[in-house]
Amino acid sequence: MHAMFNGDFGVILVNIFLLGILFAVAIAIARMRSLFAIVMLSGMYSLVSAAWYVAIDAVDVAFTEAAVGAGMSTVVLLGAMLLTSRTAKPEKFFFRLGPLLVCLATGAALIYATVDLPALGDATSAANAGVGYTYLQVGWFDTGIPNIVTPVLASYRGFDTLGETTVVFVAGLAVALLLGFGERSLAERIRNEGRTSNRGSKKAPAVSDEDPA
Repeated sequence: MHAMFNGDFGVILVNIFLLGILFAVAIAIARMRSLFAIVMLSGMYSLVSAAWYVAIDAVDVAFTEAAVGAGMSTVVLLGAMLLTSRTAKPEKFFFRLGPLLVCLATGAALIYATVDLPALGDATSAANAGVGYTYLQVGWFDTGIPNIVTPVLASYRGFDTLGETTVVFVAGLAVALLLGFGERSLAERIRNEGRTSNRGSKKAPAVSDEDPA
């Protein structure tokens, strides 16, 4: 039994388990209305995705997902949530149909594209036989770092990593500018509307059942 779980069967079970968690979290995000719970589950989705990337030997992508997806994106979304309502309004089924069709079409295209991907651990694939193999040969002599993922992200792909971080920061800043601050924010407008409606209900004249004559 121990040998079976150490082989390919154990790797398959781990992949199925992690993908099952991702599917369950995605369904929960789609059905929730609390923005805080959605942001927290999104961070959980990124962490589980990072663990799955490690399981399939994509450690560099896992580092980026954990730092940008679970870390920076979660902070940006929490900051944006403070500027708007805490609960998303339910939408009609007709408005959900368009995004559903787009997701199904995108998923079908991605599944179709996986046919051309190399097998897991294929030594003759372009990633392992091309520039990846060159990194393994010269990484230690160029940087002195034994973990090849670190020099790839921080040195060889340093500008790419900086660009990814800049894109996330600019996206969060754009969301904050669109939502507005102070009196212009959506949350402040909702609170003002609530105060106005409460004052109007208090000032409404009482209706008497007695005959004025």
